[in-house]
Amino acid sequence: MKKLLVLILTGFMIFSNIVVADAADLNTNAQINTEKLNLGIITVSYHAKTNSKIKVIVEKNSQAVTYNLKSDGTPESFPLQMGDGGYKVSILENVEGNKYKYVSTENVNLDLANDNQVYLESVQNINWDSSRAAIKKAGELTKGLKTDEQKIVAIYQYLVGNVTYDYDKLTTLRYDYLPDIDKTIAGGKGICYDFASTFAAMLRSQGIPAKLVKGYAKGVSGYHAWNEVYDSEAGKWETIDPTYDSQMKAAREEYSMIKSSSNYDTVYEY
Repeated sequence: MKKLLVLILTGFMIFSNIVVADAADLNTNAQINTEKLNLGIITVSYHAKTNSKIKVIVEKNSQAVTYNLKSDGTPESFPLQMGDGGYKVSILENVEGNKYKYVSTENVNLDLANDNQVYLESVQNINWDSSRAAIKKAGELTKGLKTDEQKIVAIYQYLVGNVTYDYDKLTTLRYDYLPDIDKTIAGGKGICYDFASTFAAMLRSQGIPAKLVKGYAKGVSGYHAWNEVYDSEAGKWETIDPTYDSQMKAAREEYSMIKSSSNYDTVYEY
């Protein structure tokens, strides 16, 4: 894997340094909805009295993933992607500095019939539905194709050939930046977070399990985002990095769709 000439970042680092203040009383403005638990999804909303920073923490055993949450009561969905078993889902509100207080907590138990189901759903950072232009494009690209492999290749080739890396975007990103798959397709530009989210959403819309993965990759400077895609015919997950390959294509360098997983170090996956 050639060394990229530019820094690739997701623009969204997971918040991991929470100092928790005393627990708050039960807050009726906080909702943790389990209606989609059978899909591996938890839906959370919180209408804060002030425009404070809100976090959601999803915990299982010693593992925890932290997300930003809108403070205006908008429901957002989050994956329970750490396997079957008991989870603790909490909403926290900023008090001051890096101190947060609990406003709501719920314990849930996940028991999926299909372990890959969670990687087919719409979640906060892979936000999609059938009305989205990017999803309609995925349908056009895969029309008449029979196998997962054919569909994966068609969507991959479209992204690599039509979306370029946005070198200017990193300087303007907010801490709570989330990809917009339609903007990525319409604008033809994005950072690795955009590439990985869009690729995952388009594949999921075609019934192909796909992960958005964050971490570090050989030959890439800085925090990175890529995909793992499940090929049902082959019965295995494949590592695919559309951001890297888009830049290789632009530089007229050789590249291949399937990457060696040994060149990637996963920190978080969704």
